[in-house]
Amino acid sequence: MSKVAKPPLTRKRRLKTLSTAMLDELIEEAIVDACDESEQTSGFYSMLEEHLAIPFAIDMLGVEATVERVDLTDDERIVAVCVRGKLRQRISILDLPRPDPQPAGWEWVEAHRRWARRT
Repeated sequence: MSKVAKPPLTRKRRLKTLSTAMLDELIEEAIVDACDESEQTSGFYSMLEEHLAIPFAIDMLGVEATVERVDLTDDERIVAVCVRGKLRQRISILDLPRPDPQPAGWEWVEAHRRWARRT
């Protein structure tokens, strides 16, 4: 009996996709009591702090780095604090490359991105 050849495995995994309805529910949860854009951003920051599993690895321009935390800047932007060796850089969470695999809580980053496109 001959074996059927399986296609070769690739290292690239398919990223988890979320429905727009699910993202809209997360947006509503983050901004439920917010009165203005500043409070809405703070709501997303709180959700990211609570739900995003940190640290996690990302690939930035072919170089692996680690997101060690998220932070809220003085001008009310959410940034990821990324490190590689002794180097440290803050990158807007909106510009952060999608990690593969995605850490738990990544859906909050996607919800924040969807919300930011609306405002």
